[in-house]
Amino acid sequence: MNETHLITAIVLAAGLSRRMGRAKLLLPLEGRPVIRITVERVLASGIPRAVVVTGPEPRKLEEALAGLTVSFAVNPSPESGQASSIRIGIEALPRETEAALIVLGDQPFLPPDVIPSLLAARRSATPIVAPRYQDGRGNPVLFGSEMFPELLGLAGDQGARSIIARDPSRVTLIDFDVPMPADVDTPEDYGRLRSSDNPV
Repeated sequence: MNETHLITAIVLAAGLSRRMGRAKLLLPLEGRPVIRITVERVLASGIPRAVVVTGPEPRKLEEALAGLTVSFAVNPSPESGQASSIRIGIEALPRETEAALIVLGDQPFLPPDVIPSLLAARRSATPIVAPRYQDGRGNPVLFGSEMFPELLGLAGDQGARSIIARDPSRVTLIDFDVPMPADVDTPEDYGRLRSSDNPV
């Protein structure tokens, strides 16, 4: 079996969009919802399937991702923080999963070489593989299955940062000579992405 068949993406899409004031993942960019661009790029990078973690009303996200190889896991309490979505995503992984790539749903224009580079590094690397951009370490992050128990123990809104920082010896950083990919948190962020020349 191809090794990538044992890797699943967890796409975090349960945020409350408080700073945007409306459902940011459904906003259109280049004729597609933000979340669809994100997931299409993940699936085009060599990862065959994704678990999309939604809030308690997933219907519109499900419609936005129709036809893609994804499953959905509902976070009934997204206000409790990003850690809760990560836990739900880990719990929803297929049993045979050997590694999970945790992806932010609001980073639609991830450079196309990032995920393949993380996957390539995993073959001879540490349990955690993360990108380091010009302005610091960022997302997405690849976690081997040996890290799943720690991910299930997360709490709060810091995501997996504490696990990554806990023991640098188990983290491989892959350098990319580009700025950190922009996310869509505010109306200003959205306006910049709409007016920029991001490649599709």
